[in-house]
Formats: sequence, C-alpha cells, structure tokens
Amino acid sequence: SVHRGETFGLVGENGAGKSTLLKIAAGTIRPTSGSIERQGRVAALLELGAGFHPEESGYDNVRFMAALHGLEGAAMDDFVARAVAFSELPDEALRRPVKTYSSGMFMRLAFAGATAVEPEVLIVDEALSVGDMHFQKKSLNRILGMRERGATILFCSHNLYQVRSLCQRAAWIHGGRIQAIGATEDV
Repeated sequence: SVHRGETFGLVGENGAGKSTLLKIAAGTIRPTSGSIERQGRVAALLELGAGFHPEESGYDNVRFMAALHGLEGAAMDDFVARAVAFSELPDEALRRPVKTYSSGMFMRLAFAGATAVEPEVLIVDEALSVGDMHFQKKSLNRILGMRERGATILFCSHNLYQVRSLCQRAAWIHGGRIQAIGATEDV
C-alpha cells in the first residue's frame, strides 16, 4: 500500500521487475495474477517518449496529452501554456516533429505535460535520469511540491541520491519479488 501524499521508491537491478510493476500500477498492462486498486487521476512517465507521435510537433503532442486527460477549450489552452513554460523548450523546437528531439528534450516535454495536469498519483520510471542538472533539479522540486499538495508519487530510479531525497519509503525488487520494503535508508 502506498498512501496519499507519500513518495514511494522502487530500486533494483535492470530486469528486476520495477518497470513492469509501475506499468501495472499505471494500468497500461494487466497483472497475470492479483489485482491493483488506484484512486485518483493518474499520470505516468513510463518510457521516454511513450505516447508521443514522432511525426507531430511538440505543441501538437502536448495538445494530445491534454485531450487524453479530457481537457478542451480554455482548460486545454491553460494545460498547454503550463507544460510549455515548464519545459523551457524554445518555440522553434516545439514547432518541430518530436522525432528530431534529443532524449533530454523528450524528457522535458513529457515531464512537463505529465505534471501540468496536477495528478493525484504520479508514476515516474527513470525519467529524471535524462537531461541536464538544472532541469533534473527543477523536476525534483516540482515532485516535492506535488507531494506537499497531497499527491502520491511512485518513483523508480537507479540514482539512489534521488530516491533518498524524494522517498519516505522504498522497496527493493529482485527477480520479480520484493526483497525488502520499509524506510528508504534501510532499504
């Protein structure tokens, strides 16, 4: 169980099952057994650029994200403005197809869009390992602010400093099973 307002970390080696667990939590795949219960609006950054249409511009992809959240009219315009401002990408880049973006540009736009909707549950899978230090710090601060406003965050990273900085509790996953769960520093 992960509680409202908690930031929960997942750590483990590549192939341990962390991303699979987060995809199940996000509802993008179904578990082969067991069940999951989610409450609230969920936004997920699961794979860099997932859900982006490579031939469309950054602007169009942000509009698609807004539409997927059921936003239209002024609410969509507000979403796009907030996401674009947070991303700090120049207008010239946002007009280009996202297939021309670097991984750092992808991450900026994806993170900005996922957090512009003010989700009640945010799932972040390794997304902050890409990009420059300025944007990583800005993104970590946004996550902390979301947590202070009561959002629940599931955070997976190989960067143990980020996990220690953000997460109150964590789970170590190895071979598809939880090996340890508890206070982040202990895990």
